Amino acid sequence: MSNEKWIDLNNKVVIVTGGAMGIGGATVKDLYNCGAKVAIFDMAEPKEEDLNEDIKFFKLDIRDKKEVENAVQNVLKEFGHIDALVNDAGVTRPRILVDYYGKEPKYELDEEMFDFMVSVNQKGTFIVTQAVTRVFFEQKSGVIINLSSCAGLMGSKGHSCYSGTKAAIHAYTISWAKELGPYNIRVVGVAPDILDRTPANNDEKYRAQAYGRGWSLDTKPEEFFKNYKSTIPLGRPGHLYEVADLICYLISDHASYITGVTIPVSGGKSKG
Repeated sequence: MSNEKWIDLNNKVVIVTGGAMGIGGATVKDLYNCGAKVAIFDMAEPKEEDLNEDIKFFKLDIRDKKEVENAVQNVLKEFGHIDALVNDAGVTRPRILVDYYGKEPKYELDEEMFDFMVSVNQKGTFIVTQAVTRVFFEQKSGVIINLSSCAGLMGSKGHSCYSGTKAAIHAYTISWAKELGPYNIRVVGVAPDILDRTPANNDEKYRAQAYGRGWSLDTKPEEFFKNYKSTIPLGRPGHLYEVADLICYLISDHASYITGVTIPVSGGKSKG
């Protein structure tokens, strides 16, 4: 779907945090193909060929209030208005509460890692949303899409801190929808689960996750993913464009009565 114009987003201006890659990158392409103009807020730089007069990149740290506020004003100067915000930027570091296995204490959750995940996922989302909502409030319209996670709705072994931050994003969605609804601003959460991105075998995040589940650090990626058919009712991981398509729909006028809810994109896995 992401390579075609399947819904009309002509002239809508959308900010996508974390838009240089992953779900954010897929969302940027989908939005653009559907006619939107996009501002990417990210620390990582997107590929030059992915930018054009309707896709602009603003390098910033979403935890830096001044940088964010300046970037929002620059988006207004560039495109004239802002219609939607996609809060995709986030980090995950698999960590267990205690080193139950007694072999790799470095994979215990510590204060530094806790603060890092909370500052990016929770504080960063708050800072960007506050800055953009000031614009939405003045124009009495806008859509905020918050990327939560099924880990935030159900919990996830070895991901307690990350899950906690994503549960907070879900709570933001419900609370902000109640606050902003009277001003014609919608807030909707999207909660992906397992997607078709297999980490490399030497990926430190993957090794930490394998350890947290009591597996060997040398476990092959295919072993990690072999239970898809038994754990996901649809029998496969999701695709990035399937998340991006939902985001595009929720930004569109077709979703004008949807707010204050987080929608899982999980192939049924979130239902148990």
